[in-house]
Amino acid sequence: MNRLQDKYTKEIVPDLMKKQGYTSSMQVPRLEKIIISVCTGEAVQNPKVLNNVADEISTIAGQKAVITKSKKAISNFKLRKGLAIGVRVTLRRDKMWFFLDKLNNLALPRVRDFRGLPSKGFDGRGNYNMGLKEQIVFPEINYDKVDKVRGMNITICTSAPTDAEGRALLEALGMPFRK
Repeated sequence: MNRLQDKYTKEIVPDLMKKQGYTSSMQVPRLEKIIISVCTGEAVQNPKVLNNVADEISTIAGQKAVITKSKKAISNFKLRKGLAIGVRVTLRRDKMWFFLDKLNNLALPRVRDFRGLPSKGFDGRGNYNMGLKEQIVFPEINYDKVDKVRGMNITICTSAPTDAEGRALLEALGMPFRK
């Protein structure tokens, strides 16, 4: 069992039951999945770029990444339907807990001029979206082998019905939100 998952079951669940007034431990919000995605516009001209991106994301996540294709054509971007333009990986269970622990304790402190995560990233249903401007904040990435610095979108899906409950869960798990 991961260190963060162990903390969740032993400390966070009883604490949230007291604070939120839940009667059962099954009412306490929990993490369901974490999705890491990268979409790059240069893949339209050079599709081989996605292989490098997929390797980097697979290294970060510890799980093989999937190449995503466009759903519709947009002529202004020279984009055709079915063209490979991005990479995505969905983490669940142990890999999800390990990634969140690594994100909180290793990656976010290495972000330049980091003052905390904004609260605007919640979607109204307790899920949180955040973006990173560079993949080199993760310790697995070798800076010398990176061909271009790219950003990524990280979505943390919870079972919380409201943003307030989702934020309480993520704060208890150690996410550094702005005050």
